[in-house]
Amino acid sequence: MTTELPRAQVLPAADAATYSEWFACLAEPVRVRLLHAVATSPHGITVGSLVEILGTSQSTCSHHVRKLAEVGFVHVEKVGTATVVTINQACCSGLPHAADVVMGTLVPRPCCPADLPSGVTVRAVERHDWPAVRRIYGEGIATGVATFETTVPSRTSLDSAWLPGHRWVAEIDGEVVGWTAAAPVDRRAGYSGVAETAVAVAGGYRGRGVGKALLHKQVTEADAAGLWTLETSLFLGNRAGIAVHHAAGYRTVGVRERIGQRDGVWHDTVLLERRSATSPGTA
Repeated sequence: MTTELPRAQVLPAADAATYSEWFACLAEPVRVRLLHAVATSPHGITVGSLVEILGTSQSTCSHHVRKLAEVGFVHVEKVGTATVVTINQACCSGLPHAADVVMGTLVPRPCCPADLPSGVTVRAVERHDWPAVRRIYGEGIATGVATFETTVPSRTSLDSAWLPGHRWVAEIDGEVVGWTAAAPVDRRAGYSGVAETAVAVAGGYRGRGVGKALLHKQVTEADAAGLWTLETSLFLGNRAGIAVHHAAGYRTVGVRERIGQRDGVWHDTVLLERRSATSPGTA
């Protein structure tokens, strides 16, 4: 008796052509370094500065910038006498997603980073935590890039929306400095293991591993409780948030262009998803 191998998946020709163009554009070390320099310059960078960083001639640098702009990796704008190059935020998520698609990376990623901050304690939300939770929620709203909400939901609405057993706060020296929670995406029985997650960190404590600690608790408890899929949407420019979710086993599903407005401005969001190792259909 012969054993039939699993049938290979076929990548659509149009997607293959698009991704091939992207990867071909990056088949040049100087261009990769240039893209990195632009991506790590939040407010853009002039061609003159790129020439100094890369140690190339003006004409060589301009040539590579033009190639990256043609594919859509960067935007180029004339500001006075200078040419300013900025990253196309869509490529920050679209390019990793393309690699995931090509490599068939649809299985769960390892969870989670082992280097959790020693000074952060994560515990379940208690009754007296609600004022701090709502205050931190409001701080996220104030950034303008964390949520489409413009007012802080009431304690009652949050309490009714969030799943019991999947709401956590982080403390540093006894002070609540962040929270995470999960809510059902659909009340129908077939979606009982699917939840939408959210994370918020107090303004003065960002960059200290609080989000990492919260996400570690979020996903490990979700796995233990039998939630097979977690999903979240982040503003496209929230690269730090996207990175910490990737470290917790989430993968980029795609970019939702102009999905909603905040203060009259349209925003794109990145849809991320994490599948449990015990998800239905996984080996």
